Amino acid sequence: MSEVAGKAALAKNAAGPLGRLTTGQKNEALLVMADALRREAAAIIEANAEDLERGRQGGTPQSMLDRLSLDTARIDAIAEGLQQIAVLPDPIGDTLETLERPNGLIVEKIRVPLGVIGIIYEARPNVTVDAAGLCLKTGNAVVLRGGSAALSSNRKIVEVLHAALAGTNIPPNALQLIEDPNRSSVDEMLKLNGLIDVIIPRGGSSLIQNVVKNATVPVIETGAGICHTYLDASAVPAMAESISLNAKAQRPSVCNSMETLLVHRSFAAEHLSALGEAFRSAKVELRGCARTQTLIPWALPVTEENFATEYNDYILNIKIVDGIDEALEHIARYGTKHSECIVTEDEENAERFQDEVDAAAVYHNASTRFTDGFEFGYGAEIGISTQKLHARGPMGLPALTSTKYKIYGNGQIRS
Repeated sequence: MSEVAGKAALAKNAAGPLGRLTTGQKNEALLVMADALRREAAAIIEANAEDLERGRQGGTPQSMLDRLSLDTARIDAIAEGLQQIAVLPDPIGDTLETLERPNGLIVEKIRVPLGVIGIIYEARPNVTVDAAGLCLKTGNAVVLRGGSAALSSNRKIVEVLHAALAGTNIPPNALQLIEDPNRSSVDEMLKLNGLIDVIIPRGGSSLIQNVVKNATVPVIETGAGICHTYLDASAVPAMAESISLNAKAQRPSVCNSMETLLVHRSFAAEHLSALGEAFRSAKVELRGCARTQTLIPWALPVTEENFATEYNDYILNIKIVDGIDEALEHIARYGTKHSECIVTEDEENAERFQDEVDAAAVYHNASTRFTDGFEFGYGAEIGISTQKLHARGPMGLPALTSTKYKIYGNGQIRS
């Protein structure tokens, strides 16, 4: 039996006992896991240094190294995420509706675990902990397959979590890490029907599309983030600058960062030159339309391909538009239904933008960087779904459940 099938089978066997644990037992285990991460932070950072050095030697861009990097503060934040998950309401067993039929049958709909969740993701070791915490809280076993770039970090993190779980009611086998770095391990996971109940991919467009196109196991699709900010004519300049810089430069390597800035022509005429200087100070490379280049001469020309690119880097497209109609058309063409923002004091335009933009999260006067399970109060997230079936947006605990009907009778038969 291969490593993938063997570990998936272990997770499957652990899923039954895990699904029967009480909320208190699961919460206690999460807190033990958080304590273990903080206690073993030095060992995790040491393992992470191996990944970082391997990445540097392989020419990994700095923005990607940032996603991979762990330090004491980041590990503490990851552990805090587990603590937040522990205090959140447990959705398992919740009664969603109760119906009494004319024949006396009582039909009760409740939340139940999905079973075994497979997570395929790239070089973000924090996902290892977030996914483990959310899955275990909802009574789901989890099979993790992280990117090879983070293998040393993920191996050490799971080792620490397994040791912590050994002293709790959660079976350690409910958490599995696939260590085989070959593409074949992903391909095998995608077809483990009967052992894995659902696959959730987290990463770039190529990874997600590979999973969507080749999986026979059901998939919850998370999306790449080609996110936009539209500065309307009435935008307050200071707010527009603050939101735009945050959306692009605060952490450009993540999926909720902005890739294209759309600017109303009248706002651009008065404020775009200064905004361009602010981006230059933040070390952001600008690529602009012809009108943008007249106001920001050092901007490179933008192409259609640029508008369809998720950079995850200090690179930003700028396009001057004639109004909200053109902004909406651009977003409909190039957006990935992730996160979009309008900065405006025009309430009618704000309402129209939020109503008409087809995306998981649509902002008025706030940075797209808030599309995040932690920021939404979910403690952490399993991913940000840009599809419309099962779940959409940051997926917290309820998104990791299915439903079951309990029917109570007193001898009814169907005629």
